[in-house]
Amino acid sequence: MIRSAKPSDIPAIHAMIRELADYERAPQEAKATEEQLREALFGAHPAVFALIAEEAGGAGEPTAPVGFALWFRNFSTWTGTHGVYLEDLYVIPRARGGGHGKALLAELARICVERGYARFEWPVLDWNEPAIGFYAAIGAEAMDEWTVRRLSGEPLRALAAQAMGTAMTSDFLSEATSLSN
Repeated sequence: MIRSAKPSDIPAIHAMIRELADYERAPQEAKATEEQLREALFGAHPAVFALIAEEAGGAGEPTAPVGFALWFRNFSTWTGTHGVYLEDLYVIPRARGGGHGKALLAELARICVERGYARFEWPVLDWNEPAIGFYAAIGAEAMDEWTVRRLSGEPLRALAAQAMGTAMTSDFLSEATSLSN
C-alpha cells in the first residue's frame, strides 16, 4: 500500500535515509535530522513531500513502512509546467522485489498526470546497475547528455559573498559553516 507520509513516519523515513546513504557509499553526507525532516515535510510551508510504502503485518499486526519516496515540484521553462523531482526512492532490502518501488513510482506518475505536470525526473548513480535496469524496464529515459553540478560548503559561501558585494565577515562565515554542518 502507498500513502502520504504522516508526522509519525519521520523516524522511519530518517532511518531509511541513513540506510540509503550507506548503500550509496556516503553515510557521512546524510546529516538531516528528524527535526529538519519534520519541518520540511510538515512545517508551515512544506516544499517537499513524501510517500510511504507499507507492508501489511501478520494477523492483527499493524502495517510497517518498508520504503519511501521523497519528492518536490520543479518547473520546466520549456513546457511551461511543473513536474516532479524525485530526490530519494528507497525500499528496505528485505522488501525488495515485492513491487514497492514500482508502486511508489506509479503513484508519483499518477500525481504528475492528475496535476498536468509534464515531467517526472530523478537522478541515479552511474554504478547502480540494479536501479538503472529497473528504471529502463519501466520506460525511464536516460538523460546522458545532462550532468549535474553542485555548489556546497566553501565554494557556495564564496559565490554568495560575491552577491553580497563584499567579503563575508568571519562571524557570518562561522554561522554559515555551522548551519551547513
